[in-house]
Amino acid sequence: MRSKVLLTLALAIFGFVFSSNNSFAQCDTIASICEKNISSEYISDGQLYRALLYDDNIAEFHTTFFGGSTYRIAACSGLTDGNLIFNVLDQDRNLLFTNGEFNNAPYWDFKVTSTIDCIIEAQLDLTKSESGCAVLLIGFKE
Repeated sequence: MRSKVLLTLALAIFGFVFSSNNSFAQCDTIASICEKNISSEYISDGQLYRALLYDDNIAEFHTTFFGGSTYRIAACSGLTDGNLIFNVLDQDRNLLFTNGEFNNAPYWDFKVTSTIDCIIEAQLDLTKSESGCAVLLIGFKE
């Protein structure tokens, strides 16, 4: 009886590890596709912001934008553009930008005049996808 429990537990752990690795592989593929939206004039901030989303889940990422810099946020989910809605909020959760007002544009360029801590929310456009990996990339100009 104990060996059956251990076998079942081992199979469950194996299944979880296999599905997690498969999910992260999916995110890596989407990140590669999303990189096309960060042109060579931008330097990556070195972070890969990603989350597995389903239904109406919202992923939340925190970052600091430094004054005097120009940034690009690229947001992707799936193999085509326009599946991901992202909102940029200040620390008081005031909306600074949403790509939802721009047909879910896959990127946004902006200049920051003074340093600001921000929250970036990402959620799937449920009219286009019910689940998937959300990937955000942030680049800045030198």
